[in-house]
Amino acid sequence: MRTLSPSAAKLRLLKRLRCTLRYEKRAWASGASMVAGVDEVGRGSLFGPVVAAAVILDRDYRVRGLRDSKLLLAERREVLAQRIREHAVAWAVASVDAARIDQINIYHASRLVMREAVLRLAPAADHLLVDALRIDCELPQRPIIHGDALSASIAAASIIAKVHRDNLIRQWDPIFPEYCLASNKGYSTPRHLAALREHGPTPLHRQSFAPVWQSPVPQEAFAFMLQDEAAGEEGEALLESGTEQPETISKL
Repeated sequence: MRTLSPSAAKLRLLKRLRCTLRYEKRAWASGASMVAGVDEVGRGSLFGPVVAAAVILDRDYRVRGLRDSKLLLAERREVLAQRIREHAVAWAVASVDAARIDQINIYHASRLVMREAVLRLAPAADHLLVDALRIDCELPQRPIIHGDALSASIAAASIIAKVHRDNLIRQWDPIFPEYCLASNKGYSTPRHLAALREHGPTPLHRQSFAPVWQSPVPQEAFAFMLQDEAAGEEGEALLESGTEQPETISKL
């Protein structure tokens, strides 16, 4: 009997779970009226931001087909994301870039970005259903393991966040074609790992992730980064010599 990989076993489990409104109904019954589902995507990616979404579903409108975004085809996610945006009471997205992830680690970045998404909701939420984590927020909240496969609101947030992040990453594919970002969305596929070994990481790769910092090739730098570095070195040299740089005035 073939042993399943951890990721394959998890997907099999998620497919068996039913996405319903039972958690939302419990929150409504407790007196809450603006129940937001919150989820993040991109946590395991090697490239780009982690993105979170918060969604308050309209209790009188059922968006059919909601489930964990990982279980949906890209085309289906796009259709559902549009329906969610059109019919939700409120929705919001937020992102934390790779540099910030490297500073505070991906766990804290995930909690931070989910909190930011919640704070951007208008109207504001009064109760949170969060996928697995507890976030720094004074609102009543319930962390739910596999929440994106069990709660309709969290599933909706998962779909919104996934579609938003995928679109962001696709925009970088023409800039860094070697990494096949349009297809792998920054995750550690064999082609992506091979590109890292051959070309090294870009400035948008997460330098704190092992497959990135273990790359034998130095990190690529954007041209403006090199220009800023050169300008900084020139300024330091002038200060050390006692010569001030001439003031530059920009006229609009």
